[in-house]
Amino acid sequence: METEKQICIMTVEDHPVFRDGLEILISSQPDMVLIAQVSNADDALREYRRLRPDVVLMDQRLPGASGTEALIAIRNQFSDARVMMLTTFRGDIEIQRALRAGAAAYVLKSTPGSELLKSIRTVSAGRRYIPSDVAGAVAEHMGQEDLTPREFEVLGLIRDGKKNKQIADRLGIAETTVNFHIKNIVDKLHANDRTHAVTLALRRGFLQM
Repeated sequence: METEKQICIMTVEDHPVFRDGLEILISSQPDMVLIAQVSNADDALREYRRLRPDVVLMDQRLPGASGTEALIAIRNQFSDARVMMLTTFRGDIEIQRALRAGAAAYVLKSTPGSELLKSIRTVSAGRRYIPSDVAGAVAEHMGQEDLTPREFEVLGLIRDGKKNKQIADRLGIAETTVNFHIKNIVDKLHANDRTHAVTLALRRGFLQM
């Protein structure tokens, strides 16, 4: 009787405790084998090229390049790569970026082990896996107007603690124009004020700390 082919898995995770937990979980499954563990985007691309795993479990927050950037780098060279984002970050913007970049799944680290194993098998079979809580986070903001590049700049400077006049001086625009941009940002993010807008932007993944 022919033995069923195991799912070859690579993890990209820089937190040792979580990485060890994944190793224990995967090793407990007869139909899965962990063939590589790396902790950054550069190693992920190099090891993917060398080993061609069936499924990659990719953390979003990595030293240097992000998980989404690592995903893009891998899929630029291997368009059939099956990469799952496995992360603590549930912001809808980060989810959308990853899915647009070709992520086969977006799974939160709080997901029970049984569901994570189910998602790996689903992705290995060539299907996408988007849990209901992740889909709900995206759907909640569907159709909302995106921020413009200039609004992103202004928002980033607010996050950095700059006053409106300092933002105007930095960007070489009038302070009234800065006020106009801030009003648009607050309206688009459904925020109460500029500080609340930064809080929402961080939560949704528009901004990083």
